[in-house]
Amino acid sequence: MGYEIALNKAWDELLALSPGKNQEVKFLADTYSVDLAQKNVLSLACNVAAKDFTTILILHYLAHKIKGFPQPTGEWLPFRKLSGIEGYYSAFRARSIEPIIRKYGTNPTSLLKVLERLPAKEAKHGDVAVVLETFPEIPVLISLWRADEEFAPEANVFFDKTVTQIFCIEDIVVLAGIVAAAI
Repeated sequence: MGYEIALNKAWDELLALSPGKNQEVKFLADTYSVDLAQKNVLSLACNVAAKDFTTILILHYLAHKIKGFPQPTGEWLPFRKLSGIEGYYSAFRARSIEPIIRKYGTNPTSLLKVLERLPAKEAKHGDVAVVLETFPEIPVLISLWRADEEFAPEANVFFDKTVTQIFCIEDIVVLAGIVAAAI
């Protein structure tokens, strides 16, 4: 019930833009089938309905893809530098940065194992970094810094500066949380 209004709004927006054909969307290591007539999104990897928050992201991605969105610029911004984030940083940090630090803080190079199972490539950033292709043309950079005598390990999630032209801040927080769980 918590996502019902957002889901209905996302379906309505997509249906108003779409010619009515079913769609397929790559998201991380999965492909999702979007059935416009039945209003459902199905993971093709495991043949189950996508979770509501994933469905909303996929529908928003498709709507913006149809409208046309900017090509990634390669200019990476941390969440704190995105406009309109007021009040969201603590949720963002709790859902994305802290889980990454818990998982990789003591062994940052183990982050590179995601290259074997997700659409990602190693990047030159921090001590260890990867760029994940979350959706086609929607990259996310995960960067880790090792602990030293003065500082605990740290992580950050960076987005191409065009991300706010594609997703709202709530979607970006959800996307980062999904990425953190997937890696």
